[in-house]
Amino acid sequence: MHVLPLALHPLMLLACHHRRLRPPPPLKKKKLGLRRPTTDEAMLSSLHHHSSSSSDTDNNNGNNKNGSSNNSDVLAAAAVPSARDLVLACADLLQRGDLQAARRAVGVLLSAASPRADAADRLAYHFARALALRADARAAATGLVAAAAARPASSAAYLAFNQIAPFLRFAHLTANQAILDAVEGARRIHILDLDAAHGVQWPPLLQAIAERADPAAGPPEVRITGAGADRDTLLRTGSRLRAFARSIQLPFHFTPLLLSCAATHQQQVVTSASTTTNTTTSSAATTSQLELHPDETLAVNCVMFLHKLGGHDELAAFLKWVKAMAPAVVTIAERETIGGGFDRIDDLPQRSAVAMDHYSAVFEALEATVPPGSRERLAVEHEVLGREIDAALGPSGGRWWRGLERWGAAARGAGFAARPLSAFAVSQARLLLRLHYPSEGYLVQEARGACFLGWQTRPLLSVSSWQ
Repeated sequence: MHVLPLALHPLMLLACHHRRLRPPPPLKKKKLGLRRPTTDEAMLSSLHHHSSSSSDTDNNNGNNKNGSSNNSDVLAAAAVPSARDLVLACADLLQRGDLQAARRAVGVLLSAASPRADAADRLAYHFARALALRADARAAATGLVAAAAARPASSAAYLAFNQIAPFLRFAHLTANQAILDAVEGARRIHILDLDAAHGVQWPPLLQAIAERADPAAGPPEVRITGAGADRDTLLRTGSRLRAFARSIQLPFHFTPLLLSCAATHQQQVVTSASTTTNTTTSSAATTSQLELHPDETLAVNCVMFLHKLGGHDELAAFLKWVKAMAPAVVTIAERETIGGGFDRIDDLPQRSAVAMDHYSAVFEALEATVPPGSRERLAVEHEVLGREIDAALGPSGGRWWRGLERWGAAARGAGFAARPLSAFAVSQARLLLRLHYPSEGYLVQEARGACFLGWQTRPLLSVSSWQ
C-alpha cells in the first residue's frame, strides 16, 4: 500500500464507570477571601492597590478636601485582603522582578490558605503554589517550572476528574459525535489524536462505529494515531484500546506518535523514525512517523491541545499544516474565558486575573457537587487542576486564554470553515448533564456553531468542529 510520510510541524508539547453526584446546595454569594488577615497580607494588599490604582486614588483625593475618606477606604480594603488581591500582588511583584518580596508574598499566601478547606482557600493555595514555582529563579532558569506543569496526571486522578466533573466527558462526547457524523459511510477511518493521554475518549466512538456498521459489509477499519510526550502512557493507551476493539470485533490499529518536549524558543522538530506501513507493530516500541493513507477518511482531534502551541504565528502554521492533510473534520475543544481571553504572554498580573476568574468557577462547581473531604476531589485539584494552574502562570502560560472567537479566527485564516454541530450532539451533551451531573449548576448552550459548557452563567469550555 502506498504510504505518504508527513513531516510534523514543530510542536511544543508541555507535556467507564460513573456515579450520580449529589445536587448542589443553594449558591451563596461569597467573596474569595482567606481565613485571617495578617500584617503581611495587609502590606501586600496595600502594595497591590497602590501599584494598580494609584492614579484613581489621586483623582479621588482631588475631589476630597483632605482625602481622609478615601484613605480610610484604602486602609479598610488593605485590612481585609481577598485571595484575588494577594495573588495579583504576588504576580505584580514577579512581573517587576522583585523576587525577594515575591517569595515573601507567596509564603503569606501558602500559610493562610489550605488545600482542604473551602473552594476559596483551595483556589488560593493552588495559585500560591504556582506563583512559588515562578518565584524560584533557579527552577525557572533550568526549565523546572515547565517540567512541573507538564507532568501528566496519574490515570487515577484523570479518571476521577472524568467522574466528578463533566468537562472531559462533555468535550469527548461532543467531539466524538462530530467525528461520527463526518466519517459516516467510510470504510477506512484514521483519527489523529494530538493529545491521546489515557485514551478514554475513544471506546465510546469505537463502539458507535461498530454498532452503525452495515451487517453485509462488516465494520470499517479504524486506525488511531495517538500523540503524546510520555512514551509509557501511550503504550498503555494503545494496549487498552486494542483490547477493547477486539472485544467488539472491530478491525483496529493504534500507532503511538511520540512528540518531544521542548522549552520555549527551543522547539524541536519530531522527525520520522520509521517508514513501516504496518500499524500493528509491537506495543514495546513507539514511532515518530505520521502516516497518511490515501484511501482513509481522516479526522484530526484537538481536544485541549491548541493552547499548548506558542503564539499566533505558530498556531497559524500548525492549522495550515493540518489543512494540508485535507481532513474530513477537525474537532477543537478548549477552555473559555470571560471576555474572550487575550494573547499577552508577558503580562503575568493580567494572566493571573483571567485564570482566577476561570478556575474560581471550576472550584465552586466542585464544592457544590463533591464532599470537601473526598480523596478523588483532592487528587483532581492537585494533579489535574493544580498542574493546569501551574502551566497557566508559567513562563508561556498566556497562550491558554484565547477563547473560541480567537481559535475560530485562526482556523478560518488557515482555510477552514465551521462545521455546525448536529442537534443530536447538543441534546446528547444536555442528557449527559441530566444523567450524571447536577444540571442545576452546569449548563450547556449552543451558540456561534459551537457547544459551550458553563457553570451558572460563566462559560468554561467550548467544542467546535471544522472542515
